[in-house]
Parts: sequence; C-alpha cells; structure tokens
Amino acid sequence: MQCRSNRGIVRLDRENLRGSREAVSQVFISLFLGGILLRRIVLLFTVLLVAVLGFSFAANSAEAAFSDRAKDLTKISGVRIGKTDGNVRIVIDSDLPVSYKQSVLANPTRIVVDVQNAWITPEAKQNTAVDSPLVSAVRVAQFDATTVRIVVETTVGQDGYSIFSLDSGKPRIVMDFGGSSTGNVTKPPRNQGIAVTPALPSETDEDEEEEEDAQDSGTRDQLDRDLDAITGMKGRKIAIDPGHGGSDSGAIGPTGIMEKSVTLRVSRELKRLLEAEGATVILTRTGDTEVSSKGASATSVEELEARCEIANKAKADIFLSIHADAFTNREVKGTTVYYYTKGTQQSKSLADNVRSALIDSIGTIDRGTQTSNFYVVKHTDMPAILVEISFISNPDEEKMMNSAEGVKKIAQGIADGIADYFG
Repeated sequence: MQCRSNRGIVRLDRENLRGSREAVSQVFISLFLGGILLRRIVLLFTVLLVAVLGFSFAANSAEAAFSDRAKDLTKISGVRIGKTDGNVRIVIDSDLPVSYKQSVLANPTRIVVDVQNAWITPEAKQNTAVDSPLVSAVRVAQFDATTVRIVVETTVGQDGYSIFSLDSGKPRIVMDFGGSSTGNVTKPPRNQGIAVTPALPSETDEDEEEEEDAQDSGTRDQLDRDLDAITGMKGRKIAIDPGHGGSDSGAIGPTGIMEKSVTLRVSRELKRLLEAEGATVILTRTGDTEVSSKGASATSVEELEARCEIANKAKADIFLSIHADAFTNREVKGTTVYYYTKGTQQSKSLADNVRSALIDSIGTIDRGTQTSNFYVVKHTDMPAILVEISFISNPDEEKMMNSAEGVKKIAQGIADGIADYFG
C-alpha cells in the first residue's frame, strides 16, 4: 500500500512538474510575443514621429522659402467690393504697382484676372457672394507661387465691364461692372506696362489719340472721386465716444491730468479731421458732462447704455470709444485697441487698422489688438472698438497726451486708421 502510494505521489509530482514547465513556457512565449509586439509599436511610433517631424520641417522650409520669395513680390493686401448706382466696383489693393493678365471663361461667365509677381495676405483671401444682378461671386486666392488670381462670376457681356489700374496714392486694380445698359461705366485711363489683351485697331484710333490724352487727367480725377464714393470716408457716419465725463474723471495722471479731458480733446480734433474728409461725425458728448439724461445720478450701466443708444439711433457705420489706460506701475506704457470678444471680423479689422496707424503716429509700444466684453463694444449695432491711447499713469505718455501736438498726432493716427479701414 505504501509503495502504491509512493508511486502515486511520484506520478503527481511529475504531472505538477509538467504543468509548471508548460506554464513557464507560456510565460516565455507571451513575453516573446509581447516583445515583438512592443518592438513593432515602437517602430511604428518612430516612423510616425519621423514622418511628422519631416512634414513639419518641410512645411517650415516651404514657408521660409515662400517668405523669402515674397520679399520680391507685390503684396495684395485687400479686396473691397462696393455697389452704387447700378454698378459693382471691385478694388484690389497692393503695396506696389502691378502687372496683370485678363481672360474670360464661359458657362458661367467668369472674368479672370491674374496678378503677376504677387502674393496675397491670408486676410485678403476670400470667396464672397455678391447680392447683385451684375456680379454673383468674387474669389481671390494664390493661384501659384507668383500669381494671385481674381475670379468674378458675372452676367455682363464684353461691353459691360472695365478693368484698369491706378498707381496714384495707394496702387490698386479696379474692376467696374455696369455695362452700356446702365451708362455708368467710366472709360479707364490706358494702362501703361500692363499685360492685357489688345483690341483690334480701328480706323479712328489715331484720330482719338489726342482726345484721349487730353481726357486722361480729368478721367483719373473722376475715377478717384468714384472710388471715394464707394470706399472712402465721404458720406460715412462715424460715432465717437469720448470716454468718461462729468462726475466721472476716469484715470488721473501723475500731474493731475484727467482722462475725461484727454478723451474729449482728442475726440474733438478727430471729429474735425474726419469731417474734412467728408464724413459725418457724432460725438456722444461735446462737453464735460455725463451722457445719460439722469446725469450724475445715472448708474454706470445707464451711462454706457446712453452712449450706445446715440450710435445705434444714428445708424453709424462705425463706433469708437476713446480712452487712456492706467496702471499702478508708472513705467508701463503702450497702446491697446479692443473689440468685442464675439465681435465681427469688421470690428477686428477696424481695431487692427486704428491700432497700427495710431502707433505709427505717436510712436508708442504696441500692446496689440485684444478682445473684451466692454459694454460699449458689446451693445452697439455696428463695428465697434475701444481705443486705449496710451498710459496716462506714465509721466511721458501723460505729457504727450496733454500737449497740443500730442493731441493732433493722436487724432491723426486714429483718423488714418479709420481711412485705412474704409479703404
């Protein structure tokens, strides 16, 4: 019995040993397979990382290469579309005179203008629908490395549009759509150095040459007036809000200069400059008073609401609230312009243009275009910005804002920015 028991124990030990060996084998197999899988994962990750880095390097290299090429190219900085008196006018702004080629595509009719040796800024690219029986859409983009393409979908025929360039002032290409049926298309000056498809000569070309030369000067003047009517400040309605006033002094500078006085002086000078350019200007206050009919008893919200109401009732094209910044550290300086956090692209564009021009005029530090929830930019119905001219808490900037020359420079900078916004 004992012997049989011992054999049973030996058999059991062998079975246990066999099971242990199999378990160990499974462990080694699992580790081996796991190692293979891990190596494959690492390899895959490495390949992906190299690919991403390679793509990023290539993209950066391409971007750097393009930026380098762009130095020698004409910059297309903006595209403006206006409608007036049955015409549609498209203005393509550039920093240098341009050369271009034009062609016509059918079904649907499209006018294609290729601006040569040019590049377009990202903000100028657009695909815009136009509510007009003459033009239904305008597309502008980089066609290749040195060509900007403008495509206009139109219903007009060959005699219904004109394309020309203007080099005086800011260089630009102008595309007029109106046709002989409206009688509103002005004959453009002859392009000099512009690559366009020439028309077949007529028997009267030589006879008309002298007459055209005599008309060129007057035609250019008329074209500029036409452009101003669409894209300039003539007829624009601009609301200007001198910050604070009355019982609210705003910030106070080191020598006692009050923000409310600075903003009013700047706003009055700005009004004068804009009105000289043909704009209509509405000031929310013209003296050292509150705007709300409740006067000094008005709450801060009621006061701000009254300022917005003036602009909204006037149906102003744009709204600017003028302020001076302040901080406990008197060394802090610079210019900031704000627009509503959920504001339109037009508000941002207005803010960018005003900030840039103001800094150019007074030479302050650029603190950027920023978003905010300020009441006056949130509750106005038009593109609206709040301008922090500079820091009244900084002695040097307080001195600048309190001088007649400084006020003129501030107002001129803001006016230039508004002009840039309207084109």
